[in-house]
This record gives sequence, C-alpha cells and structure tokens, in this order.
Amino acid sequence: MRFQRYSSVLQSWTAKGTPKISLDAAGLVALADLQVIAQRTAYTGTSALLDTFVLCPGLHRQQTAPDLNGGEYPAVAAMTSGYVFRVENPATVLYLQKVGQTGHLTTLYVKRQEPPHWTSYVLARFFTHQNAVPLQTASYLMIPCLTIIVFTLLIVSEDWWGVFVVSALMFARLCNVIVLRRRTDVGWKGAREPGVNGDLLVLLSQDRWVRIRGAVDDLKAVTSGQWLRDMTFVERSVTACSTVLVYLDAALASNMAQAGKVMLIVLLILSAGLLAVSNEKTDHLQMHGCVIKEDGESPKKYGRRLDMAHELVEEMKRDDWAVRLGLINGSPEKGPIIA
Repeated sequence: MRFQRYSSVLQSWTAKGTPKISLDAAGLVALADLQVIAQRTAYTGTSALLDTFVLCPGLHRQQTAPDLNGGEYPAVAAMTSGYVFRVENPATVLYLQKVGQTGHLTTLYVKRQEPPHWTSYVLARFFTHQNAVPLQTASYLMIPCLTIIVFTLLIVSEDWWGVFVVSALMFARLCNVIVLRRRTDVGWKGAREPGVNGDLLVLLSQDRWVRIRGAVDDLKAVTSGQWLRDMTFVERSVTACSTVLVYLDAALASNMAQAGKVMLIVLLILSAGLLAVSNEKTDHLQMHGCVIKEDGESPKKYGRRLDMAHELVEEMKRDDWAVRLGLINGSPEKGPIIA
C-alpha cells in the first residue's frame, strides 16, 4: 500500500512536471570535464567494481588519469647511492604534488602491504580499502547508495527512459573499470634489491621538496616503470565505444520525464561533490601493492633550498647526489648528471 502511494506521487510529479523550466539538456551534465573520477583512480592506483555505481560528470575520462600530473616528471636523487633519475609514475607525481608545500620538506614512507587474507582479497575487487580513512570511506560509499536510490525511484515512477539512461552510464563505467584493471599489471620495475633500504629526495616544481623512505624494491614499485600500460586495440575500442555511449546517453536523456531529469542532475552533482570530498581526505597513495603516507610530522620549512641541502648532506655523510641534482656546487666530474 505504501509502495503504491509513493509510486502514484512520483507518477503524478512526472505527469505534471515543471512547465516553466526546461531540462532537456540534463544529460549534458555527464559530459562536464571534471577530474574527480580520474583523481580517485590515481590515488587508489586501480579501479574497483563498486566504481560502476559512481556516476559523476567526466566519467568517460577515467583512462586519462595518467595525464593529471600535468606532464611533470620531477628529478629525484637516491641519497644512499648517489644516483639521480626521475619519477616516472604519474600517479605518484600527482600525490607528491598534493602533499608537497612550497619551501617545505615533506617526509613520506612507503611500505609494502602484507599478503591479504582471502576475505580482504575478495573485498578489494569491489572496494579499494587499503588506503581508506573513515571520512573518505563514508563519502565514497554514499555515492553508490545514492545511485541505487535514484535507480529505484526511476523504476517506481515507471520512467523507463530514465532507467535506460542510468543503466547506460553504469555500463560505460563498468567498461572503463574492466579496461583500467587490466592495464594495472605490474611491469618492469628494475632489478630487485631485497633487504636494502633507500632514501629519495624529490624536487617538484614550485620549490616543493619531498623525501621518501622505505625499502628500495618498494621505492622502485612506486616511482619507476609504468603505472598503466598502453591499451591494446581491443581495450581502445571498448573505451571508445563507452565514450560514444556516454555522449549518446546525454542526447537520449531529453526523453526522460521531468522528475527523472531532476533526479539525474541531482545524482551527478551530488556524486561529484561527495567524490571530491573523498579525494581531498585521501592522505595515502596505494600503488602496486605498496602504500605511501606521511610520517606524521608537519613539513619542515626552510629559508632557502641550500639550507635543506646542507642539512641532508650532513645527515647522509655524502654529497654526490646533491651535486648531481644541482643543489650544491661540486667538481665537474660529479655533475650535474641525470641518469
């Protein structure tokens, strides 16, 4: 009885609508070029099946997540060995850009995750929880719930065009999730050095300095090689078809009832806001079985970069890495050299 009453109310609103407001272009909201989904992908290092229910503007742009670093591949020095190279992982660079502060040295630690129990292994297929914190998790989990509520209301109001539009968006998301998960295979990470600890200094743009400590193999996992391998022809085709489907969906959304259009707009905007909050509260980076996080201390401020260099040289008892990185002057045979 109560279900029939709710159904009649929704159908009445659908029939009457709001004649003074036209929402025929409601589907275009899905095409807004927001980066919240791509950012979520970068911070978690992958994509989970629950992401299928996360419908935000820009959902067709998930595969562009490696471009979020703005083309920056900062120089980094291994202070324990003296070698200088670059951070090749764009997701790691994006995270370093987030935590870094101008004129400050931020210290991070990287640690490999323990082999998961089978329940954790299965859960990770549906929800990326290894770098989750309470507020971030709550904000994220509210989005699938919101999608399910809107989908149910569309069915109750018998807005079948609305059901089709939302289903098509979820199918497009599923295609991107599957392709991205296939691309996250751990590839070349250099020669293994078990039992060896490392200490890296990264020089980001805008005079942001980040120090990363941890096992050398873990440091290689988050800084070297590819994060996402190049797509195959089939994967490119699936991604292209899902993108076309999103654009087609935006056109077909004009056939939805007025109430359905309102619900679609509310769903897309609220989901984008909640995911933005979730991204902002994500303070760990998950990447190839490792987690990077801050050491718990506030970033240390320096009056000039040379002061930081001298302090680290004194701590490490060697200066070849600083010379090659161009932080201090040295003999010509020492640098500056970038390997």
